[in-house]
Formats: sequence, C-alpha cells, structure tokens
Amino acid sequence: MSKSTRAIGDEAEDLACQYLTKHGWQILDRNVYVGKAEIDIIAQNLFCVAFIEVKMRSGTHFGHPIEFVDEGKIERVFNAAEHWAIEHQIQLPLRFDVIGILKTRGKKAEITHFEDAYR
Repeated sequence: MSKSTRAIGDEAEDLACQYLTKHGWQILDRNVYVGKAEIDIIAQNLFCVAFIEVKMRSGTHFGHPIEFVDEGKIERVFNAAEHWAIEHQIQLPLRFDVIGILKTRGKKAEITHFEDAYR
C-alpha cells in the first residue's frame, strides 16, 4: 500500500523538525497557510527566524529534492512569511531555508539543510 501525498509530506516535515531540534532550533509553527501559500516549518534559533520549505524524494534521478522549489513557491512563501512575521511581531532577522531529504528504501534518510537558500 502506498502512502498518501499528505502522509509523505508529514513524514518529511517530522524528519526535518527532528533534524532542526537536534541542531538547536525551536519549532515555532508548522503547515502555516496564508491564502494559497503554505510554509512547511517556521523555526527560530538565537540569530534568526527561518521559514523552511521541505522536499523529500526517494532518489536523485530527476534531481536533488532542493531543486524542486520553483520561483512561484518562493514568491508565495515570501508573502506568507511577511504576513506571519508582522502578525507575530518578529524582531529577529528572517531567513528562507530549504531542507532536502533523500529517503531510499532500507536506508537512513539523508538530510541537506540549505541555509539562506533564497532572498
């Protein structure tokens, strides 16, 4: 039985949150919708608040998961992040990251955190 797209997305975000928490980040929010835009994870460390897009794939034959973030997604996340930051009165600098996860059957997930991926 194959997993639903939502279940796969939840698994990817769970792995990303575990990774971030292990590396000193505090998870502020997940699956934030502003209009049609979704922000997968919003996390904070001592220096900034990061809006994080998570992509998971089972292989790289079509490219690394990070390569699947397109211009339209970036623009939607910028707008949603601005709205969220104003609403929550965020004073720290904002950053936009991408976490790519390669998860092949029978192997441990390989996580790549691309910090400050786009401005």
